Amino acid sequence: MTTNPPQAAWQALHIPAHLPALLRDAFAAQQAAFAKNRYPSLQERRADLRALHRLLVDNRTALFDAVNADFGCRSHFETLATELLQGQEAALDAMRQLPRWMKKQKRHLDITQYPLASAYVLPQPVGVIGIVAPWNFPIAMVVQPLIGALAAGNRAMVKMSENSAHTARLLQKLLPKYFAADKVCLFADDDAGPGQPLGPLFTQLPFNHLFFTGSPQTGKAVMANAAAHLTPVTLELGGKSPTIVAPDYPLDKAAERILWVKMLNAGQICTNVDYLFLPAGREQAFIDHARRILAQRYPDLLNGDYTAIIDQRQYDRLQAMLQDAVAQGAQAVPLLPGQAGDAARRIMPPVALLNVHDGMQVMQREIFGPLLPILPYQNKDEVIGYINDRPHPLALYLFSEDKALQQCYLEQTLSGGVTINDTLLHAGQHALPFGGVGNSGMGHYHGHEGFLTFSKLRPVFRQGPLRTVDFLMPPYTGLAGRMLNFMLWRKR
Repeated sequence: MTTNPPQAAWQALHIPAHLPALLRDAFAAQQAAFAKNRYPSLQERRADLRALHRLLVDNRTALFDAVNADFGCRSHFETLATELLQGQEAALDAMRQLPRWMKKQKRHLDITQYPLASAYVLPQPVGVIGIVAPWNFPIAMVVQPLIGALAAGNRAMVKMSENSAHTARLLQKLLPKYFAADKVCLFADDDAGPGQPLGPLFTQLPFNHLFFTGSPQTGKAVMANAAAHLTPVTLELGGKSPTIVAPDYPLDKAAERILWVKMLNAGQICTNVDYLFLPAGREQAFIDHARRILAQRYPDLLNGDYTAIIDQRQYDRLQAMLQDAVAQGAQAVPLLPGQAGDAARRIMPPVALLNVHDGMQVMQREIFGPLLPILPYQNKDEVIGYINDRPHPLALYLFSEDKALQQCYLEQTLSGGVTINDTLLHAGQHALPFGGVGNSGMGHYHGHEGFLTFSKLRPVFRQGPLRTVDFLMPPYTGLAGRMLNFMLWRKR
């Protein structure tokens, strides 16, 4: 019996036979297209980035409407600022920087090859990139890794979250207008059929690189699937990101900047403030500032400026966290007293939590919502010890003008990224890499680091007209010995 062409391609590429045909066909088509064009030109890559930029610009209203439908209520301003503007800026920046990124990098020669040979590193595309996007920023978390993948000359397959069904269907409709399917294709979580989530199947494909954003628990399963094919992975996970307000910093200014990010996307951000260290005795003053600030910014939680919790499961999880903390002795302090939110629409008001301890769920798991535990502290060593006794967070925020104290926290703790005297903003800088460490992830993307993540830095050595090694041939008692002794003398 003759094997038909699709089956032959699947077998040649070592694609697991149990995967749905839609995944196997898409992967085989992209690998075949990559085999025909293994090193796209600068012009081709810029054209891809320009197409991605145009997709965001041309379809702004439709993209907002889709994200809003997925959330039930998503702030129009926040979608424009955190997803569309950031994506457009990142694509344009990559287009500008691409000639420098693609340029081969000259490297120095060691003494045994100097001066007639040459050496350099060539960033080279690796093939087909798999991207698993989360639901909290469903446009940005597709676009940002896609920019790195396309800039590096690759092709990409994207799998959307089950909570991003409207956004996924819209992107499936739009993408063919800007990209051939063998360049970029996208899957909704239910594309394999009802009751068969696509995520665990998608990550079993033998990608040349797999990029995942999500929880540490799911990240472990993704990494296990990738290990079957020795697929390199970039994991952008999460964790409990601490914020420290030092005694020297104005508490009202710190509150303004902390509350900005805690309310952004209703706290559903992997780099959000997860818990807050305050100098002992300053808790009530902070709460007073927070209530004043939020009353000005959110006179009505139901007016569309405040985002809903993504689904009922997440809403119930947050309510259970809150109830568990109160049951174990925490004091729940509403930061918008008089505004009850709307349980039916999953609009959850912000709550500060005092008297928390490690036995509470809110101090064990990433919150990913508008709950803010507050921990009083006496000295910096207490804070540093607490942070270092726990898994490395994705972000750390410090409010202090004391340069020595800033350096102390930078040197004595470890996190994915840091913003000093503000929150979140390091994650939006195109020139800074974004990525976690340990439990909060591995690898980087954004900007140049994103280009490097999806490239193979291929070392190239080019021999010159004469070989220095020829002077080091046996017998070693003659010229070779004298040359080696000279080299050793030079390196004393």
